[in-house]
Amino acid sequence: MSQIHASAISIDGAGVLLRGPSACGKSDLALRLVDQLDGGAQLIADDRVDANTIEGNVQLSAPEILYGMIEVRGLGIVKLETIAEAPLRLIVDLKPYAEIDRMPEPQEDEIEGVSVPVIEIDPFETSAIAKIKIALQILDGKASLLE
Repeated sequence: MSQIHASAISIDGAGVLLRGPSACGKSDLALRLVDQLDGGAQLIADDRVDANTIEGNVQLSAPEILYGMIEVRGLGIVKLETIAEAPLRLIVDLKPYAEIDRMPEPQEDEIEGVSVPVIEIDPFETSAIAKIKIALQILDGKASLLE
């Protein structure tokens, strides 16, 4: 098991790991996903995420001390309804808009020895949530990229 400095959300059962440096917008994007996907997204963990490989899949969960909590800048620590765990399907690296390639090559990263697709987005773009949803649809074969 490893612990990752990140936030994690379950979107319709698919674990999404939001990575980036401190104060880059991980918690803010996690909060917007939970709020705007109207029951389709649930918090797994904020700030630190436990990753554990079970039968070839990486399961994301919250460290016990942080379970159910998210930092909401300007308000403080808030208790939210939380899902205990979800299988990791997508890593989202949060970066400033100017640092993101317009037409990137497919990327992957290894977590706990398992290769996982990675996308890069600016967490503060209006389309950030839509981009995550589309990336998951591509992974599920419900959408595709033009070659």
